[in-house]
Amino acid sequence: MDLPSLTVVLRAALSPNPDERKAAEESLNQLVDHRTPQCSLFSFSAFIVVPVFFLLIMYHFALAPSQLVRDEFQYMPQHLVRLLQIIVDGTGDMAVRQVASIHFKNFVAKNWSPHESGESQKISESDKGMVRENILGFIVQVPPLLRFKSDEERIPLYLIVEQTFPHLLSIFNNLVQIANPSVEVADLIKLICKIFWSSIYLEIPKQLFDPNAFNAWMVLFLNILERPVPLEGQPSDPELRKSWGWWKVKKWTIHILNRLYTRFGDLKLQKPESKAFAQMFQKNYAGKILECHLQLLNAIRTGGYLPDRVINLILQYLSSSIPKNSMYQLLQPQLDIVLFEIIFPLMCFNDNDQKLWNEDPHEYVRKGYDIIEDLYSPRTAAMDFVSELVRKRGKGNLHKFIQFIVEIFRRYDEASVELKPYRQKDGALLAIGALCDKLKQTEPYKSELERMLVQHVFPEFTSCVGHLRAKGIFQKKSLPFPSHRKAKNPYLNEIRPILPQLLDEFFKLMNEVENEDLVFTLETIVDKFGEEMAPYAIGLCQNLAAAFWRCMDTSEADDEADDSGALAAVGCLRAVSTILESVSRLPHLFVQIEPILLPIMRRMLTTDGQDVFEEVLEIVSYMTFVSPTISLEMWSLWPLIMEALHDWAIDYFENILVPLDNYISRGTAHFLACKDPDYQQNLWNILSAIMSDRNMEDNDIEPAPKLIEVVFQNCKGQVDQWVEPYLRVTIDRLRRTEKPRLKCLLIQVIADALYYNASLTLGTLQKLGVATEVFSLWFQMLQQVKKSGSLANFRREYDKKVCCLGLTSLVGLPAEQLPGEALERVFKATLELLVSYKNQVAESNKQNDVDDDDMDGLEADEEDEEEDDSDKDMGVDAEDGDEADSLKLQKLAAEVSSISVKSFQ
Repeated sequence: MDLPSLTVVLRAALSPNPDERKAAEESLNQLVDHRTPQCSLFSFSAFIVVPVFFLLIMYHFALAPSQLVRDEFQYMPQHLVRLLQIIVDGTGDMAVRQVASIHFKNFVAKNWSPHESGESQKISESDKGMVRENILGFIVQVPPLLRFKSDEERIPLYLIVEQTFPHLLSIFNNLVQIANPSVEVADLIKLICKIFWSSIYLEIPKQLFDPNAFNAWMVLFLNILERPVPLEGQPSDPELRKSWGWWKVKKWTIHILNRLYTRFGDLKLQKPESKAFAQMFQKNYAGKILECHLQLLNAIRTGGYLPDRVINLILQYLSSSIPKNSMYQLLQPQLDIVLFEIIFPLMCFNDNDQKLWNEDPHEYVRKGYDIIEDLYSPRTAAMDFVSELVRKRGKGNLHKFIQFIVEIFRRYDEASVELKPYRQKDGALLAIGALCDKLKQTEPYKSELERMLVQHVFPEFTSCVGHLRAKGIFQKKSLPFPSHRKAKNPYLNEIRPILPQLLDEFFKLMNEVENEDLVFTLETIVDKFGEEMAPYAIGLCQNLAAAFWRCMDTSEADDEADDSGALAAVGCLRAVSTILESVSRLPHLFVQIEPILLPIMRRMLTTDGQDVFEEVLEIVSYMTFVSPTISLEMWSLWPLIMEALHDWAIDYFENILVPLDNYISRGTAHFLACKDPDYQQNLWNILSAIMSDRNMEDNDIEPAPKLIEVVFQNCKGQVDQWVEPYLRVTIDRLRRTEKPRLKCLLIQVIADALYYNASLTLGTLQKLGVATEVFSLWFQMLQQVKKSGSLANFRREYDKKVCCLGLTSLVGLPAEQLPGEALERVFKATLELLVSYKNQVAESNKQNDVDDDDMDGLEADEEDEEEDDSDKDMGVDAEDGDEADSLKLQKLAAEVSSISVKSFQ
């Protein structure tokens, strides 16, 4: 089978069509001895197997050929070689390469050597020879190694190490001794380093626990580490230079030594049987490696060259050394040099930053917040070093470093514009941001952070230097305002006069770059100034809406782009919500804001807005709750919301509940009168379908009974025709419900129906033959208590209030509808519930004195954290929605509190 045909067969083995897949597997299995148990391509842990280890296993077999006689069975010549060609083809489909590697592993395991005496060879010696000649080169061309987890699974690796490492060590030793080596020698050494790295990634192979064997390797690695990189032949181009062979050798050597140190040289992390190795490494090698690393870092002080990745790895080693006493003692004599002449310069703005800022400021900002960039960045490693130093060795070092930063701020403030140390100021702001968590917890720095923010950060918002403007804004979000907007903050007074200019600068930057941190910072400012943002609210919403559309256009135009634009779009909508919250006591502003936001709401309530659906629903909730009236334009969003709920947005049902409640409770007349669209019918269609769906979990349908409650509470006397349909679907679901929370909500629908019209509701229950069943369950649930003595069901004030209103509505019915025995049970249950309600209100008021932020004293039950016992600011279950009923119930509760319930038994 030629190479193209084999590729086609391998691709067919991945086909979703079972017939095609079966035919492909049979075609491949024909190449395996029929006397050997067949092995599916997908049986070897499916696709968790990674090809390079198959090659390592193959290398073991290749070094131990068997001299047995062939029999008549012979596999197709060059099949194994063609599989290897597909595996190492970097331009090929990764899935096909993976299938090839699995088939390669299975084929070799079963056919490289005969399993029985007298069995013939399956693979020709010429193909074996070709595999042996190329296997090492292939190893470095394929993706990373298979990570074995158990000792038994690692046996093949131990066999490979035992067979190959003595040869590799000899080759390594000879290569190191070559005088004036060429870059081709570097490539060979790099290959050996990568093989060694692969073998120690998870565990030290047992053969390397031999001190003599391990030392032989370490002598060579330390030789490479100490040896200067040849100057001759180094490319002048920076991109080519960092990839040059000898710098790659240096990088892989440091990689290996870091891995040995951090994973196997730490006594605290080792299993008992590995502690001896860790002690040996710490004693014999860790300090020597640290000395070599410090010598390499001197290149930064002297203007020499070190690749970014090498600097990053060295600083990782230094950071890991800080907590270890013996290593810190070695580091301490040179710590000031390292901290102020190496670490801090790495944190400062440099020539490469300037070049990127000039060419592409967007990319400069993106790289500063790119997690992948952080993995290789010297700047990030320098920040990590400083953070670890002040965390583990803060005494003396924190004060010393802060004094250094303060001196930079002082020199910057005192210098003339042309002589200001802009780059050092950039680094100083970065350093403060990196240490922010520590500074927030440590006096005297904690109390000075806000002053520092005003004095040294805010002025950079209007800096003539672009990168300082960006750094000032990004560092501001790390530094503290008081945690509540009402808290006293004298520094807000200093910001207040420049607030318009500050906002202008934000929007200038937002026009240049799309970054969620910019929006986050703006959101914070809006939150802290609260209603003072009212004069700017319309302008802010206009700018944020424009920024949102730009972010969406960028995201849609380039599907391969990073997520920063999409994240910034989400941030824009969050900031809009913060603005709406800050001016929520100024409803007249919402009339002017509505036309600005309406296009966003219309577009993003469709499938186009699935990524921002939750944020858009929050904006709709504010607009329908705070606006003086709900406009017809806002009503036009109802069909979009319901269509989304029906088609794809059921996961957002809890979020959808809030604006729907607002539409019904604040626009009741329009909800009842409009027939095109028919909102009542539309709501019934959706709610009945959801309540009747046997595939939906109890938790998922909770908003449905809440919306039925909203209808009965707000449309009293005007929806008689819906009482029976809603009761039917409620009782049907009640009989199937298992979760106590949903049972309570469904009982509350019946309570609300009684409050809506007790005679009609009771008559309907009797007509359906379920009155006794419903009331028995209701009274039973009211009697269930927790160990603390509080009710197990109907735990919120709102729940108790609804039940009380429903039960008390029955008291006024004529005797023929409610017999005396039934009335007695209703009266008893009502009294008990009123006492419980009164006690909970008293406890809530007491709690409100302690915490003004509690919403109506409705706290979550500690025994059931997943349930939300709090009532909403906007939407269903608002305690203050019916103040007259609340006051009436509280007075009634006070009157009966002195009555012994036992007297009614």
